[in-house]
Amino acid sequence: MKKKLLTVFGSLALSAVLLVMAAPSIVHGLGLHPDYDGPTYKLPGKKALIIGTNHGVLNKVGETTGAPTGAQASELTHPYYGFLDAGMEVDIASIKGGVIPIDPQTLGRMVATPEDKRYLEDAALKAKLETSIKIADLDFTQYDAIFLSGGWGAAYDLGYSQVLGEKIADAYYAKRPIIGSVCHGALGLIRAKDKTGKPIIAGRKVTGVTDKQIKQLGITLTPMHPESELRKAGALYESQTAFFDIFATHVVIDDEQRFVTGQNQNSSHVTAHKIMEIISKRP
Repeated sequence: MKKKLLTVFGSLALSAVLLVMAAPSIVHGLGLHPDYDGPTYKLPGKKALIIGTNHGVLNKVGETTGAPTGAQASELTHPYYGFLDAGMEVDIASIKGGVIPIDPQTLGRMVATPEDKRYLEDAALKAKLETSIKIADLDFTQYDAIFLSGGWGAAYDLGYSQVLGEKIADAYYAKRPIIGSVCHGALGLIRAKDKTGKPIIAGRKVTGVTDKQIKQLGITLTPMHPESELRKAGALYESQTAFFDIFATHVVIDDEQRFVTGQNQNSSHVTAHKIMEIISKRP
């Protein structure tokens, strides 16, 4: 009897170990961080700017303590390495300049992507994230691509920056940069105004993380939610859904082909490559 019990417990323990080992593959198979298998591009001589958050604490407005957060790893690493591997020069910037924190939860074994693991061994990218350029010191019109990365931290600063809004508007009217965002990064678009003072994204097809995903993850304390804020700005908000929206994905290109936006962490690869596709077709 004792031997039989030991055999049963041993089998259960082995099954548990195998399940834990297989867990990343299971969530990947459900739709988290899908592999990119579309076309790639070579764009030597082109320049990209990636903007991340400076905010590193998940807290209520006015509080100073909370769980560590920041930029969602893949929402920065996927576009960064996509642009870099295409031969583009890539700068990293933030509202204040200096440190862009990476949310440690997004580097965990269950969710880390190959690009995230590449970042962990990449001294050059780590240095760029430690010493990001202050957006006020940059001319956005000199870039071919501008990409606003998301993550919970972005809910605290991107949508509040008047300077960022002005820089995005400058980029839009310069006609050169393609402007992209993913997830909470779309909040960086809401303060960009046209020459009549209306949001540039009003009447324009865009996406960002859904209110449903935010509620399902149980993190509603952040001061801005992309779906709600984009709708308030008059954007034609689009999204896809799933039993859990963390497994959904959607990428939108506006009719003018100036804005390419991704719904959530699953959309970063396609968003970056759609931007590069538009750039590649220009004279």
